[in-house]
Amino acid sequence: MAVITLDQVEVHYADFHALKGVTLEIGGGTVGLLGPNGAGKSTLMKTLLGFNRASRGTLTMFGMSMPRQALEVRQRLGYMPEREVVSTTVSAVSFLCYCGELFGMNRIDALERTHEVLNYVGLGESRYRKMETYSTGMLQRVKLAQALVHDPELLLLDEPTNGLDPDGRIEMLDVIKEVAARRGVTVILSSHLLPDVQHVCERVIMMKGGMVVRDGKVSDLTASLEAQYELGLREGVDTFQEVLRGKGCAVRVRHDGKLVVTVPEGADERLLFESALGSGHQIRHFARAKHSLEEVFLDALGAKMGV
Repeated sequence: MAVITLDQVEVHYADFHALKGVTLEIGGGTVGLLGPNGAGKSTLMKTLLGFNRASRGTLTMFGMSMPRQALEVRQRLGYMPEREVVSTTVSAVSFLCYCGELFGMNRIDALERTHEVLNYVGLGESRYRKMETYSTGMLQRVKLAQALVHDPELLLLDEPTNGLDPDGRIEMLDVIKEVAARRGVTVILSSHLLPDVQHVCERVIMMKGGMVVRDGKVSDLTASLEAQYELGLREGVDTFQEVLRGKGCAVRVRHDGKLVVTVPEGADERLLFESALGSGHQIRHFARAKHSLEEVFLDALGAKMGV
Protein backbone atom coordinates (compact mmCIF):
# COMPACT_ATOMS: atom_id res chain seq x y z
CA MET A 1 0.00 0.00 0.00
CA ALA A 2 1.27 3.49 -0.90
CA VAL A 3 1.93 5.83 2.01
CA ILE A 4 0.52 8.81 0.05
CA THR A 5 -1.70 8.89 -3.03
CA LEU A 6 -2.89 12.09 -4.70
CA ASP A 7 -5.21 11.95 -7.70
CA GLN A 8 -5.82 15.19 -9.62
CA VAL A 9 -5.69 17.28 -6.43
CA GLU A 10 -6.51 20.96 -6.77
CA VAL A 11 -6.35 23.57 -4.00
CA HIS A 12 -7.57 27.17 -4.19
CA TYR A 13 -6.98 30.16 -1.93
CA ALA A 14 -9.94 32.36 -2.88
CA ASP A 15 -9.22 33.13 -6.56
CA PHE A 16 -5.65 31.81 -6.47
CA HIS A 17 -5.09 28.33 -7.91
CA ALA A 18 -2.33 26.95 -5.63
CA LEU A 19 -2.29 23.28 -6.72
CA LYS A 20 -3.33 22.35 -10.25
CA GLY A 21 -4.24 18.71 -10.75
CA VAL A 22 -1.38 17.12 -8.79
CA THR A 23 -1.19 13.33 -9.19
CA LEU A 24 1.45 11.48 -7.15
CA GLU A 25 2.08 8.18 -5.39
CA ILE A 26 4.73 7.92 -2.67
CA GLY A 27 5.48 4.48 -1.30
CA GLY A 28 8.49 5.12 0.93
CA GLY A 29 12.11 6.21 1.00
CA THR A 30 13.45 9.77 0.90
CA VAL A 31 11.66 12.17 -1.42
CA GLY A 32 12.72 15.72 -2.23
CA LEU A 33 10.06 18.31 -2.98
CA LEU A 34 11.89 20.90 -5.05
CA GLY A 35 10.82 24.20 -6.51
CA PRO A 36 11.21 27.98 -6.40
CA ASN A 37 9.24 30.15 -3.98
CA GLY A 38 5.55 30.02 -4.86
CA ALA A 39 5.82 26.64 -6.60
CA GLY A 40 3.20 25.03 -4.35
CA LYS A 41 5.51 23.06 -2.02
CA SER A 42 4.15 24.51 1.24
CA THR A 43 0.57 24.22 -0.02
CA LEU A 44 1.16 20.54 -0.78
CA MET A 45 2.63 20.03 2.71
CA LYS A 46 -0.38 21.71 4.36
CA THR A 47 -2.70 19.58 2.25
CA LEU A 48 -0.91 16.42 3.43
CA LEU A 49 -1.36 17.62 7.01
CA GLY A 50 -5.09 18.15 6.46
CA PHE A 51 -4.97 21.94 6.89
CA ASN A 52 -6.09 22.47 3.27
CA ARG A 53 -9.12 20.82 1.74
CA ALA A 54 -8.84 19.87 -1.92
CA SER A 55 -11.43 21.59 -4.11
CA ARG A 56 -11.07 18.73 -6.57
CA GLY A 57 -9.44 15.29 -6.58
CA THR A 58 -8.70 12.81 -3.79
CA LEU A 59 -5.93 12.36 -1.23
CA THR A 60 -5.32 9.23 0.84
CA MET A 61 -2.55 8.62 3.39
CA PHE A 62 -1.93 5.20 4.96
CA GLY A 63 -5.12 4.15 3.14
CA MET A 64 -7.16 6.81 4.98
CA SER A 65 -9.09 9.65 3.36
CA MET A 66 -7.88 13.21 3.91
CA PRO A 67 -8.83 15.56 5.44
CA ARG A 68 -11.74 13.50 6.86
CA GLN A 69 -9.37 11.22 8.82
CA ALA A 70 -6.71 13.84 9.49
CA LEU A 71 -6.50 13.17 13.23
CA GLU A 72 -5.72 9.47 12.69
CA VAL A 73 -3.18 10.29 9.98
CA ARG A 74 -1.38 12.88 12.14
CA GLN A 75 -0.75 10.24 14.80
CA ARG A 76 1.47 8.48 12.25
CA LEU A 77 3.39 11.45 10.86
CA GLY A 78 5.84 14.04 12.15
CA TYR A 79 6.08 17.60 10.86
CA MET A 80 9.01 20.00 11.05
CA PRO A 81 7.72 23.43 9.92
CA GLU A 82 9.85 26.14 8.38
CA ARG A 83 8.81 28.74 10.97
CA GLU A 84 9.77 28.61 14.62
CA VAL A 85 7.33 26.63 16.78
CA VAL A 86 9.26 26.27 20.02
CA SER A 87 8.57 28.24 23.19
CA THR A 88 11.73 30.17 24.10
CA THR A 89 10.79 30.50 27.77
CA VAL A 90 11.02 26.76 28.52
CA SER A 91 13.73 24.13 28.11
CA ALA A 92 13.90 21.63 25.25
CA VAL A 93 13.14 18.85 27.75
CA SER A 94 9.95 20.54 28.97
CA PHE A 95 8.82 21.36 25.44
CA LEU A 96 9.33 17.83 24.10
CA CYS A 97 7.68 16.23 27.15
CA TYR A 98 4.65 18.41 26.48
CA CYS A 99 4.64 17.33 22.81
CA GLY A 100 4.86 13.68 23.85
CA GLU A 101 1.92 14.06 26.22
CA LEU A 102 -0.12 15.69 23.43
CA PHE A 103 0.38 12.46 21.49
CA GLY A 104 -1.09 10.47 24.38
CA MET A 105 2.05 9.36 26.27
CA ASN A 106 2.07 9.36 30.06
CA ARG A 107 4.56 11.67 31.77
CA ILE A 108 7.21 8.99 32.40
CA ASP A 109 7.10 7.63 28.84
CA ALA A 110 7.16 11.15 27.40
CA LEU A 111 10.24 12.04 29.45
CA GLU A 112 12.06 8.86 28.45
CA ARG A 113 11.25 9.42 24.78
CA THR A 114 12.28 13.09 25.05
CA HIS A 115 15.80 12.22 26.15
CA GLU A 116 16.05 9.51 23.50
CA VAL A 117 15.27 11.86 20.60
CA LEU A 118 17.35 14.74 21.99
CA ASN A 119 20.32 12.38 22.17
CA TYR A 120 19.55 11.26 18.65
CA VAL A 121 19.59 14.80 17.20
CA GLY A 122 22.76 15.64 19.13
CA LEU A 123 21.49 18.11 21.72
CA GLY A 124 23.63 17.80 24.86
CA GLU A 125 23.34 19.28 28.34
CA SER A 126 21.90 22.50 26.88
CA ARG A 127 18.57 20.64 26.74
CA TYR A 128 17.93 21.85 30.32
CA ARG A 129 18.43 25.55 29.48
CA LYS A 130 15.67 27.87 28.33
CA MET A 131 15.47 27.85 24.55
CA GLU A 132 15.82 31.64 24.37
CA THR A 133 19.55 30.98 24.85
CA TYR A 134 19.76 28.57 21.86
CA SER A 135 21.46 29.18 18.55
CA THR A 136 19.57 28.75 15.27
CA GLY A 137 21.15 25.32 14.80
CA MET A 138 20.04 24.17 18.26
CA LEU A 139 16.48 25.37 17.64
CA GLN A 140 16.41 23.46 14.36
CA ARG A 141 17.47 20.30 16.21
CA VAL A 142 14.65 20.79 18.71
CA LYS A 143 12.15 21.20 15.85
CA LEU A 144 13.37 17.94 14.32
CA ALA A 145 13.18 16.24 17.73
CA GLN A 146 9.54 17.27 18.25
CA ALA A 147 8.71 15.79 14.84
CA LEU A 148 10.27 12.48 15.96
CA VAL A 149 9.08 12.30 19.56
CA HIS A 150 6.09 10.01 18.84
CA ASP A 151 8.07 7.67 16.51
CA PRO A 152 6.27 8.54 13.25
CA GLU A 153 6.16 6.47 10.07
CA LEU A 154 6.20 9.57 7.84
CA LEU A 155 8.28 12.71 8.30
CA LEU A 156 7.41 16.01 6.57
CA LEU A 157 10.30 18.49 6.64
CA ASP A 158 9.80 22.07 5.41
CA GLU A 159 13.16 23.79 4.74
CA PRO A 160 14.94 21.92 7.61
CA THR A 161 18.32 23.65 7.01
CA ASN A 162 16.87 27.17 7.04
CA GLY A 163 19.30 29.60 8.73
CA LEU A 164 22.07 27.05 9.31
CA ASP A 165 25.74 27.56 8.49
CA PRO A 166 27.43 25.08 6.08
CA ASP A 167 28.59 22.71 8.82
CA GLY A 168 25.21 22.82 10.54
CA ARG A 169 23.44 22.08 7.25
CA ILE A 170 25.49 18.93 6.65
CA GLU A 171 24.97 17.74 10.24
CA MET A 172 21.19 18.23 9.94
CA LEU A 173 21.03 16.47 6.57
CA ASP A 174 23.09 13.54 7.87
CA VAL A 175 20.68 13.09 10.80
CA ILE A 176 17.74 13.08 8.37
CA LYS A 177 19.46 10.46 6.18
CA GLU A 178 20.06 8.29 9.24
CA VAL A 179 16.41 8.57 10.35
CA ALA A 180 15.28 7.35 6.94
CA ALA A 181 17.88 4.58 6.62
CA ARG A 182 17.94 3.13 10.15
CA ARG A 183 14.39 3.70 11.29
CA GLY A 184 12.68 3.06 7.95
CA VAL A 185 10.79 6.35 8.09
CA THR A 186 9.40 7.79 4.84
CA VAL A 187 10.82 11.31 4.50
CA ILE A 188 9.50 14.17 2.36
CA LEU A 189 11.94 17.07 2.36
CA SER A 190 10.66 20.35 0.91
CA SER A 191 13.41 22.74 -0.14
CA HIS A 192 14.51 25.27 -2.72
CA LEU A 193 18.14 24.17 -2.19
CA LEU A 194 19.30 21.64 -4.78
CA PRO A 195 22.34 20.43 -2.76
CA ASP A 196 20.12 19.57 0.23
CA VAL A 197 17.84 17.41 -1.89
CA GLN A 198 20.74 15.74 -3.67
CA HIS A 199 22.48 15.00 -0.33
CA VAL A 200 19.48 13.24 1.22
CA CYS A 201 16.93 12.11 -1.35
CA GLU A 202 16.55 9.08 -3.58
CA ARG A 203 13.64 10.60 -5.51
CA VAL A 204 12.83 14.18 -6.44
CA ILE A 205 9.50 15.81 -7.29
CA MET A 206 9.96 19.16 -9.05
CA MET A 207 7.16 21.74 -8.88
CA LYS A 208 6.42 24.99 -10.65
CA GLY A 209 3.24 27.06 -10.52
CA GLY A 210 1.30 24.49 -8.52
CA MET A 211 2.11 21.63 -10.92
CA VAL A 212 4.52 18.70 -10.93
CA VAL A 213 6.95 19.31 -13.80
CA ARG A 214 9.32 16.36 -13.24
CA ASP A 215 9.29 13.31 -11.00
CA GLY A 216 11.85 10.52 -10.80
CA LYS A 217 14.77 8.89 -9.06
CA VAL A 218 17.76 11.19 -8.67
CA SER A 219 20.01 8.48 -10.13
CA ASP A 220 17.84 8.28 -13.25
CA LEU A 221 17.52 12.04 -13.70
CA THR A 222 21.31 12.47 -13.43
CA ALA A 223 22.21 9.39 -15.48
CA SER A 224 25.34 9.29 -17.64
CA LEU A 225 25.05 11.01 -21.00
CA GLU A 226 25.59 9.03 -24.17
CA ALA A 227 28.90 9.83 -25.97
CA GLN A 228 29.78 12.65 -23.52
CA TYR A 229 32.82 12.66 -21.26
CA GLU A 230 34.27 14.88 -18.56
CA LEU A 231 38.02 15.59 -18.74
CA GLY A 232 40.48 17.32 -16.45
CA LEU A 233 43.92 18.28 -17.80
CA ARG A 234 47.15 19.08 -16.05
CA GLU A 235 47.63 22.03 -18.44
CA GLY A 236 46.92 23.10 -22.00
CA VAL A 237 43.11 23.23 -21.81
CA ASP A 238 42.84 25.77 -24.65
CA THR A 239 45.13 23.95 -27.05
CA PHE A 240 43.57 20.54 -26.35
CA GLN A 241 40.14 21.97 -27.14
CA GLU A 242 41.37 22.81 -30.61
CA VAL A 243 42.85 19.34 -31.05
CA LEU A 244 39.53 17.73 -30.14
CA ARG A 245 37.50 20.04 -32.36
CA GLY A 246 39.82 19.05 -35.20
CA LYS A 247 38.76 15.43 -34.54
CA GLY A 248 35.07 16.33 -34.87
CA CYS A 249 34.30 16.64 -31.16
CA ALA A 250 32.02 19.23 -29.57
CA VAL A 251 33.75 20.80 -26.55
CA ARG A 252 32.73 23.17 -23.76
CA VAL A 253 34.56 24.31 -20.63
CA ARG A 254 32.77 24.01 -17.28
CA HIS A 255 33.05 26.62 -14.55
CA ASP A 256 35.59 24.42 -12.70
CA GLY A 257 37.90 24.26 -15.72
CA LYS A 258 37.01 20.71 -16.76
CA LEU A 259 36.10 19.92 -20.37
CA VAL A 260 32.81 18.32 -21.37
CA VAL A 261 33.40 16.57 -24.70
CA THR A 262 30.89 14.98 -27.08
CA VAL A 263 32.63 12.57 -29.42
CA PRO A 264 31.39 12.10 -33.02
CA GLU A 265 29.15 9.20 -34.00
CA GLY A 266 30.97 5.88 -34.04
CA ALA A 267 33.75 7.08 -31.70
CA ASP A 268 34.29 6.43 -28.00
CA GLU A 269 36.67 7.41 -25.19
CA ARG A 270 39.65 5.96 -27.04
CA LEU A 271 39.56 8.97 -29.35
CA LEU A 272 40.21 11.25 -26.37
CA PHE A 273 43.19 9.34 -25.04
CA GLU A 274 44.69 8.87 -28.50
CA SER A 275 44.31 12.60 -29.14
CA ALA A 276 46.00 13.45 -25.83
CA LEU A 277 48.87 11.06 -26.53
CA GLY A 278 49.40 12.38 -30.04
CA SER A 279 49.37 16.04 -28.99
CA GLY A 280 51.41 15.70 -25.79
CA HIS A 281 48.57 16.53 -23.37
CA GLN A 282 48.03 14.73 -20.06
CA ILE A 283 44.55 13.75 -18.91
CA ARG A 284 44.37 13.81 -15.11
CA HIS A 285 40.62 13.21 -14.71
CA PHE A 286 38.21 11.17 -16.81
CA ALA A 287 34.53 10.26 -16.26
CA ARG A 288 31.33 9.90 -18.19
CA ALA A 289 29.48 13.21 -18.17
CA LYS A 290 26.22 13.37 -16.23
CA HIS A 291 23.33 15.77 -16.06
CA SER A 292 23.49 17.81 -12.87
CA LEU A 293 20.29 18.03 -10.85
CA GLU A 294 20.41 21.78 -11.46
CA GLU A 295 20.39 21.25 -15.24
CA VAL A 296 17.47 18.83 -14.96
CA PHE A 297 15.54 21.28 -12.78
CA LEU A 298 16.12 24.29 -15.03
CA ASP A 299 15.23 22.21 -18.08
CA ALA A 300 11.99 21.05 -16.42
CA LEU A 301 10.99 24.60 -15.49
CA GLY A 302 11.89 25.90 -18.95
CA ALA A 303 9.95 23.17 -20.71
CA LYS A 304 6.88 23.82 -18.60
CA MET A 305 7.08 27.57 -19.17
CA GLY A 306 7.67 27.11 -22.89
CA VAL A 307 11.09 28.75 -23.06
